[in-house]
Amino acid sequence: MTTTTPATTSATASGSVSVAPATGAAAPAGELAEDQFEQRLAPMRREILAHCYRMTGSVHDAEDMLQETYLRAWRAMRGFENRSSLRTWVFRIATNACLTHLEGRRRRPLPTGLGAPAADPRHEPREDHGTPWLEPLPDALVWAQPPVDPAETAVHRDSVRLAFVAALQHLTAQQRAVLLLRDVLAWSAAEVADALDLSVAAANSTLQRARAHMANVKDVTPLEPTDPRHQELLARYVAAFEAYDVAAIVELLATDVVWEMPPFPGWYAGPQAVGELIGTWCPAQVPGDMRMVPTRANGLPAFALYMRGEEGRHRAFQVQQVTVTADGVEHVTVWFGEDLFTRFGLPVELA
Repeated sequence: MTTTTPATTSATASGSVSVAPATGAAAPAGELAEDQFEQRLAPMRREILAHCYRMTGSVHDAEDMLQETYLRAWRAMRGFENRSSLRTWVFRIATNACLTHLEGRRRRPLPTGLGAPAADPRHEPREDHGTPWLEPLPDALVWAQPPVDPAETAVHRDSVRLAFVAALQHLTAQQRAVLLLRDVLAWSAAEVADALDLSVAAANSTLQRARAHMANVKDVTPLEPTDPRHQELLARYVAAFEAYDVAAIVELLATDVVWEMPPFPGWYAGPQAVGELIGTWCPAQVPGDMRMVPTRANGLPAFALYMRGEEGRHRAFQVQQVTVTADGVEHVTVWFGEDLFTRFGLPVELA
């Protein structure tokens, strides 16, 4: 009697996923070696990760699902008979891995998605660590480098924008899957139905309900990074924070600005409220207490904010994703935690 040892997966330092059969395990039919398998899937790695992030709303879960997809694909390779493209086959595996993962799990909202009215900045914000909040996606995980021409990747960039992914969290897992396969990956209704074990009529009905909900998403058109107004606003925004000049920060905010910062469930609307929030509850006291380092998340500018502590060192405090429109800073989403800085490839302390 012979036994087969399951394959194992591991993430390499470069971020690629290694899938290898354990000692004594046989390669799938066709003698596809490990290096050949990884070579065939490598061009899709970033796209699969982005797809899993859209489904789960979590970078950590998306990375787990990426590894699960590679493992399932390796185990099932003998059943792949080239009746569909390798890309279609792998994304089918990734989608179903995410659906299994999401069974019984709570959605990942942002504070604005909880349905509560804007909070009063005079009241001290209280954390809620019981809610699994939507996480940011570092651009470096999806794009090896900034796109040369933003117009060439506009659709792909929009598909991971925070507002879009946050809206997806209000759909059922199956609705998310159908919408993403149809509207982001451009699959046919028949392909979606086959991948999710649905009838074509059921797939189309699910898509209709999902699209109806997504039609209510607020459409904000950010300025392109090459726009001089965009560059000027961000430079002034950083300067205002590093000078701890609340009046200057408020001046840069759009009249309908929204500020939210999970794990705090409260969100704030309007320049005056945001200014009062920062002026009242921000730990900074004098210019120089805060330093900001530029990065990118979900296809938009972001800043890692370091706060000076009692010992005089600037340590990781928060990451802000900033949406800039022609009217000013339109939306700021803030996340906290040193582990977040590590995920963005940033130091936890500045020299």
